Amino acid sequence: MLQFGEPDPSLDYAPRPTAFGLVFHEGRLACVRVDRGDASYYDLPGGAIDGDETGEQALIREFVEETGMAVRPVARIAEAAQYFRKSDGSAINNIGGFWVAEQLSLDPAAKVETDHELVWLHPHTALNELRHDAHAWAVAVWLRRGRRSGPGCVPAPES
Repeated sequence: MLQFGEPDPSLDYAPRPTAFGLVFHEGRLACVRVDRGDASYYDLPGGAIDGDETGEQALIREFVEETGMAVRPVARIAEAAQYFRKSDGSAINNIGGFWVAEQLSLDPAAKVETDHELVWLHPHTALNELRHDAHAWAVAVWLRRGRRSGPGCVPAPES
C-alpha cells in the first residue's frame, strides 16, 4: 500500500481505517470544502470506518453526513495511507480504500456536518486543490483508468 505524508518522528500516528469516494456528475467531481476560516481545505467525501462497518457502509454514511448525498459504491479503485494531523492536533494515519460511487439522490437537509460544503470541482482542479496527496493520487488513478472503472465513471472531455 502506498504511504503518503511525512510523519513527525516525535509523534505516534494512530492507524485509522477509512473509506473515501469519487462521484462524478456533469464533468465534475464531488468534493467537500471544510470550513476552517483562513485554513479551509478540500477533501474527498468520506472518513473513518466505525466499529464493525464495512468500507462500503462507511462510505455511504459519510457521504450523507458530509454532503446529504445518497450513494451506491460501484468499485474500489485504490488504497493508500496518509499521515496527517487532525484539527485538534492528534496524529492520524488514514489507511483505506478509495471507491467510485454513483449518486442516487441529494438531500441537503440530511447533511449533519455543518462545516462541510459539497462542491463540484473539475477533476484537474481537484488534483491541485485536495488537501491530501493520497486523495489527489486516487483522482489521478481514476482519471487514468477511465472506462474501466464502472458505469458513470468516465470523465467528460474538458470544455
